[in-house]
Amino acid sequence: MKFFVIGDVNVDHIYHLEQLPAPGREVHPLRAVMQPGGSGGTMAVTLARLGHDVTLAASVGDDPFAEYALSEVRSSGVSETAIQTEADESTSTITVMQTADGQRTMISSGGANRCLNPSRLKKKDVETSDALIISAYSLVEGSQREYALKAMEYAKKAKKPVPLFIDLGTGAVNKAGRGLIDDVTQADYLTLNQHEILALTGTSSISAALANLADEGLHQVAVKVGAMGCIVWTPGETELVDAVLPADEEALDSTGAGDTFTAVFAHAVMTGQPLKAAARMANAAGGLAATRVGAQDRHITLEDLAPYTA
Repeated sequence: MKFFVIGDVNVDHIYHLEQLPAPGREVHPLRAVMQPGGSGGTMAVTLARLGHDVTLAASVGDDPFAEYALSEVRSSGVSETAIQTEADESTSTITVMQTADGQRTMISSGGANRCLNPSRLKKKDVETSDALIISAYSLVEGSQREYALKAMEYAKKAKKPVPLFIDLGTGAVNKAGRGLIDDVTQADYLTLNQHEILALTGTSSISAALANLADEGLHQVAVKVGAMGCIVWTPGETELVDAVLPADEEALDSTGAGDTFTAVFAHAVMTGQPLKAAARMANAAGGLAATRVGAQDRHITLEDLAPYTA
């Protein structure tokens, strides 16, 4: 199956701390690592490892970080034909500081990601794909937003319309808020977490938020609710799908778990799984991703997902 993915690629600097530092204080991490990351890169890598033909549209700088940011993309066999290099910008980096009790602070540099040039988007790449997957970070600003909107238009107007999956992202909704509503309601499938759905809709409960999205025309939504799993919603059904805890493995780092969830959800839907089974598989994948430090370190395999197939 062929996927076209639009999203960021980053170098993640991850610090595990006993507590987040107060202003002016210096703290020493329990663990510090540098890993390739980014929503687009992580989704593309996950799908490629599941055996799909994946093309990633992203932009990097002409700098040493670019090679590292794309290292897992390359090793997993993702096509780089839509990767662009922006000489005047740096490859994006993200600093993540998190504690064992779930507190997290991030410093993000959009860098080259926001410079994805829409004039270089090939219509055929979208039209010949089985699904288009967009990280909502791509919809926030810059020429990257123009690129993503152009791809959405190609998908919708293709002779055989291409299903569209959009994953929201906390940074995207924090920056754009309800400004994203017209974009994301074009999705055939929307994935987001409980904070994001409330911020996107300006409501105070998930049920009210889902009703709001229904009024906007959305029909299939998966809301990630942390340790509880996810809520799968359609106009005719709302169901909580329990989280799947990895057997004999400990959760170490949630970086990239949500992106892994979305990639596996798309994989499951496009390979014929009903929504509830797709959500269960995605929950399992997100849980497994969290057993490694870094967004792309845990390889999710078809064998991992087999127990959750309908």
